[in-house]
Amino acid sequence: MNEKVLQVLGKVGAVITDSHVVYASGKHGTVYVNKDALYPHTKETSDLCRAIAEQFVDDKVEVVIAPAIGGVILSQWVAYHLSEITGHEVLGVYAEKAEEDTFVIKRGYDKIVAGKNVLVIEDVLTTGGSVKKVIEATRALGGNIVGLGVLCNRGGITLEDVANPLKLFALVNIELEAWDEAECPFCAQGVPINTNVGKGREYLARKVS
Repeated sequence: MNEKVLQVLGKVGAVITDSHVVYASGKHGTVYVNKDALYPHTKETSDLCRAIAEQFVDDKVEVVIAPAIGGVILSQWVAYHLSEITGHEVLGVYAEKAEEDTFVIKRGYDKIVAGKNVLVIEDVLTTGGSVKKVIEATRALGGNIVGLGVLCNRGGITLEDVANPLKLFALVNIELEAWDEAECPFCAQGVPINTNVGKGREYLARKVS
């Protein structure tokens, strides 16, 4: 599965290598999975989301939720494929980032997840922080988390790291080396930061200020 999915991501330019990237976690590395390069390609996005959906066919999923913005497209496609496969409508919703880096479920979606079997979807797991907050927000509303499906688990994230959903499935599992800024060999060598992907632009803005 890993090789096939990486071929798809590579074909659409969603895997960047040999670059100096700042991840959302604040760590630095050389490889970046640019899921935004995937989303314009609807067939490839649909195919990958179907592969995720197939792993949760027997889990009685009623609602698929994802953190905005990155996971919204995935939640819609996974819900669509689960509906097609099971013959029962599965709804696709999302959680939004609020103040103090928390996630809230609003727009009436809070009523949709309450008391339902909920599948959480994410694009790339690095630390699992965003997904953990979405899971906690869903549970606070009475949603039953049946699983977590992701495109790429690049941080070796486990069930315990993300508040113990019943099941964790990733299309791709890759271990990428990452360093704190103080230990980053590329910073030491003066290699320019990539400002086109990741958090490079924000990182440089903070350095200037």
